[in-house]
Order: sequence, then C-alpha cells, then structure tokens
Amino acid sequence: MENQHIIVRVATPDDIHYSKTITDEMEASAKARGTGIAKRSPAYVELKMQEGKAVIAVTDKGEWVGFCYIEAWGHEKFVANSGLIVNPAFRGHGVAKSIKHKIFELSREKYPDAKIFGLTTGLAVMKINSELGYEPVTYSELTDDEEFWKGCRSCINFDILTSKDRKNCLCTAMLYDPVAKLKEAEEKAAAEMAAKAAASNNQMTVSASGHIHHEKRRRRFKGNIKLYERWLRFKRFVLLNSKKEGGATGTRKKFFLF
Repeated sequence: MENQHIIVRVATPDDIHYSKTITDEMEASAKARGTGIAKRSPAYVELKMQEGKAVIAVTDKGEWVGFCYIEAWGHEKFVANSGLIVNPAFRGHGVAKSIKHKIFELSREKYPDAKIFGLTTGLAVMKINSELGYEPVTYSELTDDEEFWKGCRSCINFDILTSKDRKNCLCTAMLYDPVAKLKEAEEKAAAEMAAKAAASNNQMTVSASGHIHHEKRRRRFKGNIKLYERWLRFKRFVLLNSKKEGGATGTRKKFFLF
C-alpha cells in the first residue's frame, strides 16, 4: 500500500466489479472473528451501489480498500450502517473510521429524521460510533421490523438471539437519535447562555450549607471504553457458556444480563 492514496467516497454503479471481493471478505472476516454477520450476496451489494446507499474506499490505483452500506427499516424510521469491512492489507490505518464517518454523513443526508443504529461485537467500531454520537441501548430500542431480524438467521449466534427472546446476544446495540441529539444541543446551548449570564452578574448558586451546586453530568460511553471492554468479555463468556452447558435455552445454568 506504499505510495497509494486512499479515496473514501459514495459508491456508484461503476464499482459493482468489487462486489464479489467485498462479500468474500465479509464472510472470511466473520469466520476469523468467530462471530456471525448477516450474509449478503454480490447482487445485494451491487444494488446498494446502484442506489447510492453505500460508501467505498479505493486507492488511486483502483485497489479495493473498504466498504459499508445503508439499510432502512420500519418505514424509514430506522437506518442501519451495515457490512463495514476493510481489506486486511489496509487495516490499522484509520480506514474504518473514515468510512464510518462518510456513511454516517450519507445516512443523515438521505434519512435526516431516522434513528441510526448498529449491532457490533467490535470495540473499535463502538468507539467510532460513540464519537459520532451513538449511545449503547437495549435491543428493545431498535427497529421491530421482522425483515431486519431475519438477516440474523445466517449468523452463527442466531440460536443465542432466539433463546434470549431477541432481547440480547453477543452484539452490542448502539443508537443515534437525531431528536434526542437536537434536544441535547438545545439544552447545552441554554446552559451555556445561563452560565455566561451568571458569570457576568458574578452570581453563584450556593446551598444553605455553603456548598456550590454543580450539575451532575452523565458519563459518556467514550469515557468508559475500558469498562465496556470488560463488559463485552463478560457478556461473551456468559452467553457462550450458557449455550455450551445448557443448549440454546441454557437449561443448566441461568444468567441474567441487564
């Protein structure tokens, strides 16, 4: 990859010759990680390119580098950025982050009112999602569109998902809610204006005991990346051991995940 410039852009019909390479790498990567993803055919990837609902990364010499696509669910109330994959030869150089940012921008452009969500087992992807404004959520906050969940059938962990009544699995759910983000921005702006006004008037809110009151800030996901790394290891241990020792339904041992 020396002396090659990487271009991250919206995919077009001219990129369909990369489709087989992309889907083959998706499958190989899933096997190497020991986790599953919803299988996609070259024809499906080509459709996303033709619709302008995919982002591709290539070198200036035409070598494929990475890919990701958009799926809309629940009458376009939810959008998923799916199938993120990077050519092994180009990993570790920030390509995934560039693709995630570009596909996020494309999603907001095409579906400005939709909630954007993702399911992932990768800590690096969760960190990127967090930087974009996603928050970890429960599965119940995702789309209830049956077509989306049917896509999980090709995943090697599908029996875990079904045994948990679709409430949990090895993947972590993350969600970007544009309405919540707008409200958060408005509240932040209002708080900053109030703080400036208070500072200009040299005012401070003090309790009867003389202690200054501070607003308790909610801890952000990206500030607790190590905590989530430990949680992911624990979650994987619990679910996989439950599967091994008691079958898909975990009849021998019961674990409770919150």
